[in-house]
This record gives sequence, C-alpha cells and structure tokens, in this order.
Amino acid sequence: MTDTDGRTAVPTSTETAREQLRARGIPDELHDRFPFAGTGLADRMGIVFTELTADRCVATMPVEGNTQPAGLLHGGAHVVLAETLGSTAASLWAGPDAIVVGTDVNATHHRGIREGVVTGTATPLHRGRTLATYEIVMTDEQGRRLSTARITNLIRRR
Repeated sequence: MTDTDGRTAVPTSTETAREQLRARGIPDELHDRFPFAGTGLADRMGIVFTELTADRCVATMPVEGNTQPAGLLHGGAHVVLAETLGSTAASLWAGPDAIVVGTDVNATHHRGIREGVVTGTATPLHRGRTLATYEIVMTDEQGRRLSTARITNLIRRR
C-alpha cells in the first residue's frame, strides 16, 4: 500500500499492519514489538529486514529516493539505516519488557553510491544490562564498504 508519493502509507487495520511488517521482513512472532508499521522513517525509506536477531540484524535500502542533490546516497540515509538496525538489534537483545533509545550514533562514509541497493549489517560490540553498542557496516551490491557506523542504546525496563 502506497500513498501518492509512492511511499508506504499508514495502515488502516491490524491485519494491514501485520502485512506491512511481513513485507518489511519482520517475523510474525515479533509483530507486537513493531506496532506502528507504515508510519516510521524506516518504512518511508524502503528499509527491509532480511535477518533479524540480537546477534546480527541485516536490512536493505534502495538508493533511489534517498539521495542528496548531487545524486549520491544521502549521508543521513546511511545513518537512518544504521540506527534502524542497531536499535532493532538492541531491542531484541533487551527483550520485550524494555524500551531502547539511542544515545549516540556516528558514521564514517568511505565511498559514494548513486544507484542500486545498500545492505546494512549490525553486530554487537557491547551488550549489557543498561547499554548496548552495535557496529553497522553498509555495503553495496558488490560487497564494497560504503560506510561504518556505531550506535549506543540506553536500555530501560518498562
């Protein structure tokens, strides 16, 4: 379901939300953890999960629609992909009774990309009771590193 801009629209029912979560690669058993499918920035940027565990989160994002004026993938798009992956992995690590919020995110851009699909892979650097830090590496379709990011998330119990 898309709006007039061709982006994901807000779901109109619980089943529609679940369909959108499935389309984003989120397994059925995690749907209660992602109740706002279709309304977030990751959805609008076309991010699709392909692997989803606390040990390794992988997602793809199209370059098209996420570029800066010079035609390159926007640096902020790299950071959105990184924060989406790192925060999701930290949330899975923390469990369903926790709220996870980013406290620090940074990125180093190594090479530009003008077309295709970017893949981000988040792996843990530190996972504790109150903080979780992940490294996220973005690559192009040939496996070349585009950027490296790091996010630290604060974990709070509900």
